Amino acid sequence: MKSLFFPLNPVLRQLLLAQPGKLVAGAVLAALTVIAGMALLGLSGWFITATSIAGLHTSTALMFDVFGPSAGIRLLAIGRTGSRYAERLVTHDATFAALANIRVDLFRGWSLPEAGNRLLRQPARLLFRLTADIDALESLYLRLIVPAFTALCAALLAGVALGFMHAGMGIVFAAWLLLSGGGISVLLMRRAQRHAIVRSRATEQLRSATIDLVAGQTDLVMAGRIDAQRDVLAGIDGALAQADLELNRLETGAGAAYSVAGAITLAAVLLAVAALVDNQAITVPVAALGVLIALTAVEPFAGLRRGALEAGRMLLAIRRLGPRVAPAGSAAPDTGVTEDVRFEQVSAAHAGSDIAIVHGVSLTVAAGERVALIGPSGAGKSTLLAVAAREIAALAGSYTGPRACLFTQRTELFQDSVRDNLRLADPQADDGRLWEALRAAGLEAEVQAMTGGLDTRLGEGGLGLSGGQSRRLALARLFLHESPLWLLDEATEALNALIAHDVLLRLAARCEGRTLLIATHLRREAALADRLISIRHGRIVADVRRGTVGFEAALQSLRAD
Repeated sequence: MKSLFFPLNPVLRQLLLAQPGKLVAGAVLAALTVIAGMALLGLSGWFITATSIAGLHTSTALMFDVFGPSAGIRLLAIGRTGSRYAERLVTHDATFAALANIRVDLFRGWSLPEAGNRLLRQPARLLFRLTADIDALESLYLRLIVPAFTALCAALLAGVALGFMHAGMGIVFAAWLLLSGGGISVLLMRRAQRHAIVRSRATEQLRSATIDLVAGQTDLVMAGRIDAQRDVLAGIDGALAQADLELNRLETGAGAAYSVAGAITLAAVLLAVAALVDNQAITVPVAALGVLIALTAVEPFAGLRRGALEAGRMLLAIRRLGPRVAPAGSAAPDTGVTEDVRFEQVSAAHAGSDIAIVHGVSLTVAAGERVALIGPSGAGKSTLLAVAAREIAALAGSYTGPRACLFTQRTELFQDSVRDNLRLADPQADDGRLWEALRAAGLEAEVQAMTGGLDTRLGEGGLGLSGGQSRRLALARLFLHESPLWLLDEATEALNALIAHDVLLRLAARCEGRTLLIATHLRREAALADRLISIRHGRIVADVRRGTVGFEAALQSLRAD
């Protein structure tokens, strides 16, 4: 049991302690609203009954005070309306503020190393965490905690009110309400938990499988798997429908149980107050007040029904988010920032693997220095750059360095305008800076020739641009990024020699004052460097500087254009 609830603490702490004053105030206002409603109905019943009895005789009719109870009824009605409005305002404001903090903490947790790789591997799952799972936390407070507190207060108030008529009746009534109303809610919660979890997981799987079907339908048709994917969707949809059916059955059964409990409560109180009236322990108007309070006392427990049905979904969301929510003020463990780049006994592996492919590498790159990591494919060059970009964490050792920008052979462009694709590097950049970056990348004239200019819409993955244009657009984005460290990973591998040399010349012209760390097996890229680091099997085997025989020999050993 301890292992089940241990991961709840971080999320619950963020949810309940973000704005505790407002959360408590919202719960109190919700309880006051219900209590005011019960008091309003009870006082109205007492007033109507007392007025009817007083009207039977002229003397009592003249002496009966109608103004005090009328004022009380009006005050309770206005107070109930005001508290209801204030409760909705305060509870929702507090909840949305708490959820906003949790989203920030969740992003902070995702900013740790390997976050980008996890996002690429599981985009649908992480999006579900950010939307559906956090939405489930909203229900935890609004549909479970607040209604439970309100029901408790209502039971205690009803017990106290009936206790003034007869102490034993008040105690038994409060205990019955807590046992029956609370028992039904707890039983519903336990029986609905599995179905709610199945429903939540099926919804996530359905979204993910639908996206796979739509986005990959061409590949599925080519592989002859389109029917199989549809069968998968049908199976998930069937599981989701079955979970919905079970939850609807449980909700209907719980509604019937609350109705039966309410009927038993009303009948028992009616018999009890009738006996008290018969023994002249209370008056008929007071008996009417007691009956009407009993009539409304079960209703707050019925308000727990929705929260009890969703409790499994809430629990699943908390368990899934808990390990990924970073406490406020936390940061990645390797965020030491220096002007120099330092690898100290770094061992690293591919994302998601524990098998090291880089072994105990120690390397220092001075600020403003240009260094190329050379060696065959699989030697560990890109892995070291991924550590420097903080895309992955080192298995052992430590890395410190300044803010970096990674420029690879893959061009990540989005289905958006040219302007917004550029502004990924600097959201505050004005059009003047965008045109300057395009000019430096050699793409200004081609964008100007487009019908929409900077507003030209690109297709998915940059559709509408040639390979060279896409590379230059990515280069312009690099120029906009204010980072002192540029990481170039096979930056011109997929380009023809003419475009590649032009891109490298533009890089050389713009990198003045910046530190360059290049991973390559191409001579044209390594020629940018003043120092070559040879890597074999994840270890540094040579370190030579420009102007030495070893440097020229290492450069000539690389693949030419």
